[in-house]
Amino acid sequence: MAYINENYQKLTGSYLFREIAHRVADYKEKHPAANVISLGIGDVTQPLPPASIAAMHKAVDEMADAKTFRGYGPEQGYGFLIKKIIENNFHDLGIAPDEVFISDGAKSDCGNIQEIFSEKAKIAITDPVYPVYLDTNVMAGRTGKLQKNGHFDGVVYLSCTAENDFMPELPKEHVDIIYLCSPNNPTGMAMTREALAKWVAYAHENESVILFDAAYQAFITEDDLPRSIFEIEGARDVAIEFRSFSKTAGFTGTRCGYIVLPKSVQGRSADGTKKSLNPLWNRRHTTKYNGTSYIIQRGAEAIFTPEGKKETAATIAYYLENAHIIREGLESIGITAYGGVNAPYIWLKVPQELSSWDFFDKLLEEANIVGTPGAGFGPCGEGYFRLTAFGERENTKLAITRLKEKLRL
Repeated sequence: MAYINENYQKLTGSYLFREIAHRVADYKEKHPAANVISLGIGDVTQPLPPASIAAMHKAVDEMADAKTFRGYGPEQGYGFLIKKIIENNFHDLGIAPDEVFISDGAKSDCGNIQEIFSEKAKIAITDPVYPVYLDTNVMAGRTGKLQKNGHFDGVVYLSCTAENDFMPELPKEHVDIIYLCSPNNPTGMAMTREALAKWVAYAHENESVILFDAAYQAFITEDDLPRSIFEIEGARDVAIEFRSFSKTAGFTGTRCGYIVLPKSVQGRSADGTKKSLNPLWNRRHTTKYNGTSYIIQRGAEAIFTPEGKKETAATIAYYLENAHIIREGLESIGITAYGGVNAPYIWLKVPQELSSWDFFDKLLEEANIVGTPGAGFGPCGEGYFRLTAFGERENTKLAITRLKEKLRL
């Protein structure tokens, strides 16, 4: 009989969003007439930019002609897309074409990147945190057992609470891998240049590597906030950045993202020799991935055209207006809310000292609204709740109306 990977047995229950889907499905079965509005999972509702649609139609036609048909492409991504990414998102930041790897999204990359590190590497994650960072390390055996306080042995947790403005503080011990997300999922808060500079300095002093998730950078509205960690001096030697077209341009269903891994980022082999991580990731990527669809990459390239930029900017503005409507609505009924300014997420303080899952049930039953319990993002998320701005405008307005009229606080 084949033995299983015992590390999977350390994981807590089901994946957060699967549990939410199960509870919502159960409620709908019992209340078939209910008009449930989802402000929970961070899936987009607005269509792809017309520029991307046109580019993909053209690419499909190319695939129908033997002269322009394409089979396997470069696993790292087509040069036409990588060139546009560097020109538009990393101009003057010293990023080379062979330091960009196109993928099917940031979720996969954030989970897969840990494979190039030793199982003995000590990780630091924020709490609350996007579950993928932690769960993939649990699966890989990089943690101990789950403790009663909701934390895993062997992991350094960086608490993000209202007391520290939801900004992680430097660990008091050595860590090898640091997961940071800015603008943050789930809290919606964005790190300043000064805050990021402290992390870069820590990484240099401790020979650590920062895994920087910038999937929501397009939602930053404040000019003085960094869009990329590579804007910070010295970051090219200690950081790997993850980007996505999912929330930027609605590619959640078409799947396209990328990772930026400078060749100057290093780790140590067992004999102490320093090794560039770039060729390790390249080997992993080319061995386990056959490349993102040519059609999809043409659609992603079109985002960087003048038309594509206008269209994506309009969509982002649409979601940010939704965020404003949600946050203003919450505050009007006395609920404390954070985020929603530089991110599509609103992080609210659960009223009446309810647990976050109790508030989930209350919101669903009394107002037919779905959100995400903060406890699903870690122990420090208990007592908080996440709402997303990715819904349709009319549904967003209706949800706030229901909150005001039906939620008994």
